Amino acid sequence: MGKKMIVAITGASGSIYARRLLEKLGSASTPIDSCSIVFSRNARDIWAHELNEIIDESSLPFPVFETEDFYAPFASGSAGYDTMVIIPCSMGTLGRIASGISDDLITRAADVILKERGRLIVVPRETPYNLIHLRNMVTLTEAGAIVMPASPSFYSLPATIDELVDTVVNRVLDLAGIGNKGFKWGEK
Repeated sequence: MGKKMIVAITGASGSIYARRLLEKLGSASTPIDSCSIVFSRNARDIWAHELNEIIDESSLPFPVFETEDFYAPFASGSAGYDTMVIIPCSMGTLGRIASGISDDLITRAADVILKERGRLIVVPRETPYNLIHLRNMVTLTEAGAIVMPASPSFYSLPATIDELVDTVVNRVLDLAGIGNKGFKWGEK
């Protein structure tokens, strides 16, 4: 049986991570039964600003749901989604999830994943952290989420921005249980 995933994209800086994750999921060798995408209100504007492109939903590999659509399948635990990645994850979104506030589809889906004991991976792209950010990350970790900051690695000697982005995205894929051919320390 394959995975049932949600990819949420918020208005934090780092749209390039989301775009690359969607590209890799669209061609993943690991079976994905279902994958759904949801953008926060600000995500589309940040995507356009940072990537100099308007999101063309018809070119995305999975269906897109509106952030106000509480009839989306993954708004309920009965739909059986097991993994959610929020990439990039704004500190506002992270804080609302940590506080149990389900005021849009992203925070509701995260709440559902946590209550159903699924895998919630949040990828904050913020620096520096303040004490509120850190406490919210601790709260999410204690609730079962994985906090994976968008901190690229340099072990693989990335030569391009895309290769650097892949150091984060490949790690997200590993955490989500999606096979990928990214750099692994100690392997050739």
